[in-house]
Amino acid sequence: MDKPIHLLTQGLALLLAAFFLFGAWGNLFLSPENEAAYAAWGYPGWFHYVTALCELVAAILLARTATRPYGAGLGAAVMAAALLTTLIHGDYGHSAAPAVVLAVALVVFALSLTHRPATA
Repeated sequence: MDKPIHLLTQGLALLLAAFFLFGAWGNLFLSPENEAAYAAWGYPGWFHYVTALCELVAAILLARTATRPYGAGLGAAVMAAALLTTLIHGDYGHSAAPAVVLAVALVVFALSLTHRPATA
């Protein structure tokens, strides 16, 4: 892998991992505002735990080069679901963040697949 591409991929992956760790924490210990949002979107009361688990797993997978595509793919799926949820419910003010993170996750996914380290 070209060194600049590798560094870019690694940097973006670590930023995504930090984002998903922060998101997992926020979904594990849900604020009253986010609890109300989940309820307004029609999700069951326990669903934020599923989101937290997916975000935590994505963060862990993103941290290692070998598992990075899986973490980016899982993170992209979580963000696609978040984006669709906000768009379907007309909550456009909350659509920008998932759209940006989805785009970054897809870039990391693509770079991780196309620039895999050579095996000996």
